[in-house]
Amino acid sequence: MVELLAKYNYWIVIILLTTGLYGVMARQNLIKKIISLNVFQTAVLLFYVSMSKIEGGTAPVLIKGAKHVIYDNPLPQVLMLTAIVVGISTTAVALTFVMLIYREYGTIEEDQILELNKHND
Repeated sequence: MVELLAKYNYWIVIILLTTGLYGVMARQNLIKKIISLNVFQTAVLLFYVSMSKIEGGTAPVLIKGAKHVIYDNPLPQVLMLTAIVVGISTTAVALTFVMLIYREYGTIEEDQILELNKHND
């Protein structure tokens, strides 16, 4: 039981992934879908950063005279910083599209938009 609780960050990843996935599939509101996608993305970022940590590892800074030092891998953290910037940009574009959809249809509820599209065809 202690071993399961020791990996709490992976449990948080699982909870965030399922919450984000549920929100994308179950919600009709486009803003809530975007928020759910951001929650899902946060889970993926947390997973990659958690995977890069090595037990007993230290920051990847060379220490003069130190032998047999285990370093953490900095590459996943750098990649996740880039992913954060891309995620923010994608969220901004998605919110812009939602704003345009609202101007066109007067609603941001997916089922109402689909119903209005049926009537227009």
